Formats: sequence, structure tokens, C-alpha cells
Amino acid sequence: MSTTTTVQAYAIDPSHTNAEFVVRHMMIAKVSGRFAALAGTIEVPEGSDVPTSIQATIELESLTTSEAQRDAHLKSPDFFDAATHPQIHFRSTSIKPDGDELAVAGDLTIRGTTLPIVLKTTFEGRTTDPWGNRRIGYEAHAKISRKDFGLTWNQALEAGGVAVGDEVKIELAVEAVAQS
Repeated sequence: MSTTTTVQAYAIDPSHTNAEFVVRHMMIAKVSGRFAALAGTIEVPEGSDVPTSIQATIELESLTTSEAQRDAHLKSPDFFDAATHPQIHFRSTSIKPDGDELAVAGDLTIRGTTLPIVLKTTFEGRTTDPWGNRRIGYEAHAKISRKDFGLTWNQALEAGGVAVGDEVKIELAVEAVAQS
């Protein structure tokens, strides 16, 4: 007798999801930004909090750092080159419990370069909203080298150091809605 596990697909709810980054600026401070337009799917087996698959797409035109000139520079060929590479993609390759967290390994594509990363992820819970929609939440974080993805622009500072740090912290707070 075979046992079939039902897998529920959840669509990422962009109005209740934050995809943010933080990078060092001028060697003395940090600048953060966020992406407002994103979509994706999280597949979770019935009775589990551990997804079997995650895929997401972020629209680079939705990037904001609350400073229009900086946003335009980040979307330019110096950084993301949003006209040529309008999206960031993530697709999981494995998801495993790791202590109190999940290790979500996957392929991240930025500016046409795909590299493996691991998102340290926590399950935040599940609920049914007032309209009867089943929702699930996760938080995740990782660190990447922007240079590894071809985002190499920088400027030397007169006092030493550079304008933009290499390490980028990625922070995600994801809410997703069960699909019929």
C-alpha cells in the first residue's frame, strides 16, 4: 500500500512580504533597500512546516532605497543593469532542517549569473485570515558577495577604503497564501 502526501502550493503575497538588502556605505554606515514587486510559490506537504520547493522572482524596477538618484544608479549598468536583466530569480535545490532553522539551498540568479546560496530560514507560523484564506509565514537571511554576481562598480575614497562594501545581507519576511 502506497502513501500519498498532499502538497499544498502557497503563492507569495507581495503586499505582506519584505525582500530587503543591507550593504556597507562609505565604510562607516549601512544602506538598505527593498523590492516591492515579487512573486513565487512555496510548496509544503500536508502536516509539515518544511517546504519541498521554493521559487521566487523579484522585479528590479521595484527597487527602492528611498533616494531616487541612488535607486537609478543601482538599476543602471553599473550595478543590476535592470534594462538587460530585469529580474532576480531564486529556485530551491534542497531544504533541510538545521537545528531550529531550515537550510534552504538554492540557485540565485542576479544579472545573468547563477550561484548557489543557503538561506537560513525559520518557520513563523500559519493561520487562516478573516476571509478564509490559509496563510503561512517564513523569515530568511543570507550573506552574498555582490562582486560574485557581477555587481563590481565601486569608487575609492580619498581617506582609504571604498564607497560600497562587497558583502550584502539579504533579509526576507515572507507571507504566502494557499492556492486552491
